[in-house]
Amino acid sequence: MTKLAILEYPDPRLRKTAKPVETVDDAVRQLAADLLETMYAAKGVGLAATQVDVHRRLLVLDVSEERNQPRVFINPELLHAEGRGPGEEGCLSVPDIYDKVQRATHIRVRALGLDGLPFEIDADGLLGVCIQHEMDHLEGRLFVDYLSDLKRQLIRRRLEKERKNRPSGRGALDSAARGVAAPGAATPGATARGVSRPAL
Repeated sequence: MTKLAILEYPDPRLRKTAKPVETVDDAVRQLAADLLETMYAAKGVGLAATQVDVHRRLLVLDVSEERNQPRVFINPELLHAEGRGPGEEGCLSVPDIYDKVQRATHIRVRALGLDGLPFEIDADGLLGVCIQHEMDHLEGRLFVDYLSDLKRQLIRRRLEKERKNRPSGRGALDSAARGVAAPGAATPGATARGVSRPAL
């Protein structure tokens, strides 16, 4: 397995629409394994292929407390969504930034597994939020798109400033505190340092 570099907002490659996976073969299974390794290394709970500059409809996640229940969704489709509620989100591609986003509270999704067979799943809570968040990435959307123009501008400036100030050689995976999606914390621009929060 290989740790991959995570693209960061406002990288234009994050805006590409992912193409369907035509065949679930060994290359796709390897990509899923690499995504999981990258996600775990970055302290995340979800990661879409788009975030590592691979524009295929594939996402991985693990919302378990023990970090031992990886899930892989290939060519995911949203079949049903109901309810609406706010939840705090952040993103591995928008490090250390959190804000509230309205999402469906209950969803049903169809996807292919690593065996190439279709499955369906009902999801709510963190799992439901994570699936919706990662599916947005496959469409070239980020959670900051749900925020006001002013908030997006402030976030963009902050991230660009932080990138300029990083020590040379610091890779995209070196930010140990990346992540997010726990209720009740941070305002836009707040960091996760010293706080244990899952990353989407």
